[in-house]
Amino acid sequence: MTAPIRTCPTHGPFSADEGDGCPACGERGSELLSGERRQRLSKFMSGALRHFPDDAGIDLDERGWTAYADLVAAVERKYGWADERHVAGVIATDPKGRFERTGSDGGSDADRVRAAYGHSVDVDLESEAQSASDPTDSPVPDDLYHGTAPENLASIREEGLKPMSRQQVHLSESRKAARRVGQRHAAEPVVLVVDAAAMLADGRRITKRGEETYTTDAVPPAYLERAASAA
Repeated sequence: MTAPIRTCPTHGPFSADEGDGCPACGERGSELLSGERRQRLSKFMSGALRHFPDDAGIDLDERGWTAYADLVAAVERKYGWADERHVAGVIATDPKGRFERTGSDGGSDADRVRAAYGHSVDVDLESEAQSASDPTDSPVPDDLYHGTAPENLASIREEGLKPMSRQQVHLSESRKAARRVGQRHAAEPVVLVVDAAAMLADGRRITKRGEETYTTDAVPPAYLERAASAA
């Protein structure tokens, strides 16, 4: 169940997962969004920035950025109860780091937002400063994980992991997270171990996106094995 967002008068919004107060000072604060409204708003914002910007009435640049004010306006058109405070709260407290916001202190023209990963629309999230000789811009664990439905296993063993409907393959930092992702597709998903260290050694790029998600163009079968069922 999605936790509500509360606001501390001193330190701003926080996720009230356990009904506790502000993690910085313990202040109980006031409720900004119920768990149900937080989930609805987060799904709409993610969808607008990843999949249907035109339908939401926003424009993404080639890197996936849009004006923060435009996203707020789209949210306000969608939900009569939502405003800038709610958008800022969802971004600040997202547990997976789904959103990136930059320039919030530099004036309205510099204030931009984008989804950190998961796009089906054509954007290039990679930094212009990155090059093929620099295969990652954040530390990457030696092993990463991918959850999938059992019926996909045969084709994955032959062809590896491919982006399918998204721009890149999404990998998880832990088996638990991969299993959770896989449960979107099957009650008892298969978890695959990805030899990320070998991929990087072979010059394949892996990029950290958000808090626990990593992306790559594809994972050939040679870098994959099935995780032990007990793990």
